[in-house]
Amino acid sequence: MDKIKAFLNRIGMDEKAPVSIDLDFLGRIQTACVTRIAYENLDILAGKPLKLDADALFEKIVVRGRGGYCFELNGLLSGMLAEMGFSVTERFARFLRGEREIPMRRHRVTVVSLPDGAYFTDVGVGQIAPRLPLKMEEHIVQTQNGETYRFERDSRHGWVLWELHGGVWREYLAVPEETAYPVDFLQPSFFCENHPDSVFNKQRMIAIKTETGRKTIDGSAYKVFEGETLKEIRENLTDKEIDEILKTEFFLNV
Repeated sequence: MDKIKAFLNRIGMDEKAPVSIDLDFLGRIQTACVTRIAYENLDILAGKPLKLDADALFEKIVVRGRGGYCFELNGLLSGMLAEMGFSVTERFARFLRGEREIPMRRHRVTVVSLPDGAYFTDVGVGQIAPRLPLKMEEHIVQTQNGETYRFERDSRHGWVLWELHGGVWREYLAVPEETAYPVDFLQPSFFCENHPDSVFNKQRMIAIKTETGRKTIDGSAYKVFEGETLKEIRENLTDKEIDEILKTEFFLNV
């Protein structure tokens, strides 16, 4: 199997298109990933231990048509970018949005090195999040899809990504300087899968980006957003109804 062609087909891109090691192609891959591969925790809810090695991620997400959460989605992205010839490193980040205290590091992200610098990529967030790479350079304001971001350096956390929300800057993610390796993500993923304090093992957490917003399933409620505005909600759905929505709206083979 040609893994690159299979991956491009899974995310709705032309599998015959030549791979270009540049920012434009990287951006098209990132956007395609977040609009065709769902963020989902169904295996966690089913009590199926997650496998994070490259072959298992490819089998689950590309071959079987499933999604995953950050440890899976960004793991697949990093592996496929490397397969294409991009220079990638992984980082073990902190998700700061909405936190009152410094949280544990439990977020996997990818940094891609291009001739003009390093770019942050992340396809593992179900909430509002960048759909295009962000240049890791201090102070520059970067706007995409009506969202605004900037990076700042921090003596404790390395790179801190800020987002403009309601006219006010707030911390979004902390990305350390040091490289992370696949083995580093096994323990936090185990925590997220099994610990009673984890948010990932309580109810359905499913999301996919759209051209103008995103679609989500929280528990038994299906929601459609345009930007941050809730445009549609269907509540108290049955498992059968949800399974049909997962197939038609989230591109999930369930």
